[in-house]
Amino acid sequence: MTGQRFTAGPAQVTVLPVAGMPEVTSGADLTALIADAALAGPGLLDGDILVITSKIVSKAEGRVVRGDRESAISAETVRVVARRGPTTISQTRHGLVMAAAGVDESNTEPGTLVLLPIDPDGSAEALRKGIGERAGARIGVIITDTMGRPWRAGQTDTAIGAAGVTTLRDHRGQTDTFGNLLEVTVAAVADEVAGAADLVKQKTTGVPVAVVRGLGDVVTDAAGPGAASIIRPAGEDMFRLGAADVVTARRTVREFTSAPVPAEAVRRAIGAAITAPAPHHSEPWRFAVLESQGARTRLLDDMLMAWKADLTGDGFTPEQIAKRVRRGEPLRRAPLIIVPCLVADAAHTYPDARRNDAERTMFVVSLGAAVENLLVALAVEGLGSCWVSSTLFCREVTWRALGLPPEWEPMGAIGVGYPAVPPPDRPARDPDLFMRRL
Repeated sequence: MTGQRFTAGPAQVTVLPVAGMPEVTSGADLTALIADAALAGPGLLDGDILVITSKIVSKAEGRVVRGDRESAISAETVRVVARRGPTTISQTRHGLVMAAAGVDESNTEPGTLVLLPIDPDGSAEALRKGIGERAGARIGVIITDTMGRPWRAGQTDTAIGAAGVTTLRDHRGQTDTFGNLLEVTVAAVADEVAGAADLVKQKTTGVPVAVVRGLGDVVTDAAGPGAASIIRPAGEDMFRLGAADVVTARRTVREFTSAPVPAEAVRRAIGAAITAPAPHHSEPWRFAVLESQGARTRLLDDMLMAWKADLTGDGFTPEQIAKRVRRGEPLRRAPLIIVPCLVADAAHTYPDARRNDAERTMFVVSLGAAVENLLVALAVEGLGSCWVSSTLFCREVTWRALGLPPEWEPMGAIGVGYPAVPPPDRPARDPDLFMRRL
């Protein structure tokens, strides 16, 4: 087989297939198999990068199982990102987000499934040392697997393990050919090499290894940070929430930082809220957004006075009152408050109370749907929130404090801000306990 040549600046990059590899089985000496095949073929020179399909690493390490594919995917998954039909996009324990958690049933004996290596970076380092010693050459190793890309059709090989290779090349602070300062450009070198090597490995040729020659400047003496360095940290991932994550991302947050809440983020969240279903083609949702400290303090102080007066009138002791009013403290700590309000002027009037009650309930349910939309949309924006029912118990106070139109019925209050601490894990709940099949 001939190699592929690419021009990269003044250097020439050559990608050469390593042919003659036997079928790899559990316990095989992969170092010896690859070294022998590479030395018999294109050879190994200082600065070469060996690009190895993860499947043969997995086979050698005994990561082949028999059983149900869905069960295997579930066992390899730490987070489901999205599902559509038979396809599951999930995050593996390595942090990789990929189809079927990397579980593969191609190029393996019928009835078996190949899982990803336990530690791809560790496997790459072991192969780098062993093959490099046999070849007497300073080499890098990249272990690859096939992935799709959001918004792009088709798949390409990417690096899931690496050793002795600069995985990322940071161009920030440099200038382009026109003198423009590069501010965000970080090249994923390991992925670029993986994709190039796949042009000669492909999927049906029985060539699981390739040599990439001409990139000695990215080959390092030490193992380096590995392919794990390419995985974007969760806090920097703008697209972390997949379709399966969006609703459960909504968590009750009671501790907020002092960072201001972006007005446009709130506007987008309210835009999502008002997509809720509503009766009679009405628009029964309104939202009082308390951006100023004065408005928030005025509302909370007035509600606190009214709450204490009510509790005192009900015979509660000062200790009991102090305990209950603490429930409103998260609103004090929030840098922004939203008061959702119901406007039910489109409700129909009937001769009997039963139908009038049902009519009002329709509108209340609609507002509840809008509030849930709002809370979920805030979570998508990276904002925390907590819904507190307080304004339901003192609507007159809320009207006066905020100067709301009389037809706006306050239906609780929502504290909004950036979470100061990660929210605790949500306890597992069994859906079967909350439904009845008929």
